[in-house]
Amino acid sequence: MTGTTTHEPVIRVLIADDQPLVRRGLALILGPDPAFDVVGEAADGAEAVALAHRLRPDIVVMDIRMPVLDGVAATDRLTRELPGCRVLALSTFDLDEHVVAALRAGACGFLPKDTSPEELVAAIHVVHTGEAAVAPRLLTRLIATYVTAPHRPAPPVTADTGDLTPREAEVWRLMATGLDNAEIARSMHVSTSTVKNHITAVFGKLGVRDRAQAVIAAYETGLIEAGRQG
Repeated sequence: MTGTTTHEPVIRVLIADDQPLVRRGLALILGPDPAFDVVGEAADGAEAVALAHRLRPDIVVMDIRMPVLDGVAATDRLTRELPGCRVLALSTFDLDEHVVAALRAGACGFLPKDTSPEELVAAIHVVHTGEAAVAPRLLTRLIATYVTAPHRPAPPVTADTGDLTPREAEVWRLMATGLDNAEIARSMHVSTSTVKNHITAVFGKLGVRDRAQAVIAAYETGLIEAGRQG
């Protein structure tokens, strides 16, 4: 090897999917990459939770629909019981209220199962840094579809959104319309670091953990209405 090497910690990954072929495929994608250590595989949500307690992965790649305990319930348990463990949700369908339920339960990102290996690797890295791995426009389209569904749970947001400054409220609104940080910065004529500071403040005041939950909150509080994202 030549040049300097950066000794970044290896990301410990647990794979949870009820289909053996999918589990093996994910393991074959991640296993050869020195950035990852696939520490275990689970066939259902209950096994995923049990293995996570024993193996302490950094990331659980979690199928949403599984027997015994589904991915949403498993994500909720992991978020409460192992807050240092982050969940990247997988679903066969990219527009599915179960995906939103997983994000609300604490999943830090979402990928459709037809995603590329490169996108999977990138998403795991993003989630590991603490960011939400959901394409902003996909997230907005997902939430907009979800909030028009006839049966949705009660809004979880209890924060007083009036605590937001006008700038923070504008950042929140633009985030909810599907803009990424760079696009928000251009729209508001500020730096991306300023946008990140505003986003951190928004998360704290809303009592949400990441971008996905903030966008959900925007729809559920009426800041953004489905079909009126512009």
